[in-house]
Amino acid sequence: MAGFDTFLLGTAASLVAGLGTGLGALAIFAVRRMTAALETLLMSMAAGIMLAASVLSLLLPAIEAAEPTAGATGAGLIASTAVLLGGGLFWLVHRYVPHEHFVKGREGRDSLEVRRLWLFVLAITIHNFPEGLAVGAGFGGDDPERSIALTLGILVQNMPEGFIVAAALVALGYRRRPAFLVALLTGLVEPVGGLLGAGAVAFVAPLLPWALAFAAGAMLFVIGGEMIPETHRRGFESRATFGLLIGFCLMVMIDQTI
Repeated sequence: MAGFDTFLLGTAASLVAGLGTGLGALAIFAVRRMTAALETLLMSMAAGIMLAASVLSLLLPAIEAAEPTAGATGAGLIASTAVLLGGGLFWLVHRYVPHEHFVKGREGRDSLEVRRLWLFVLAITIHNFPEGLAVGAGFGGDDPERSIALTLGILVQNMPEGFIVAAALVALGYRRRPAFLVALLTGLVEPVGGLLGAGAVAFVAPLLPWALAFAAGAMLFVIGGEMIPETHRRGFESRATFGLLIGFCLMVMIDQTI
């Protein structure tokens, strides 16, 4: 793909993936109440999809892209370093940006001074940005089918996340329409990440393995540092584990089918 075409495709694909939150949030108009067990299952499935996507659609392509010039060992070192950089950056965001988890509550500096609604929005923004980065960077490779699978996987995992956000806001006393709009808007941060990821690999080709593995590291931090702990705090550990496995297998099937 030409550089500019890659940039446009990556940005557009991240927008499509981000709209998954709005699609999922539509269910808030039909479902009157979401139980803790259902929320755990949906979130753990989303985590499983992200986990498989970070390995199949980001980390492995990053190693493949680096091998011709860096060799097998060098490619592994590049991928591992970029994963740690991605995870480290989002650890800093997690540490210093005030946000609120669905179960364990507020974290970050001065979080008591921020309205609770915006703490939820910030939490989901933190989760969605690396997903957009991943989709945008994914279109810099030579395997468009894998990039499409990644986009579809992120879109699918965004759907339960959007529903969870909208349901959480309704539970806090917000009406359904504003809750839906907030959930939709949280997904629209993904094109920002997509623009950065696509721009990095479209116009600076040697950055491709770094960008892919960096996005994988960011996603892995979100999964291991936020999503999995969230799903193991309400006494539904077995449900959460099987939900993660189901989501993982769903992404494997998407990756192999497209």
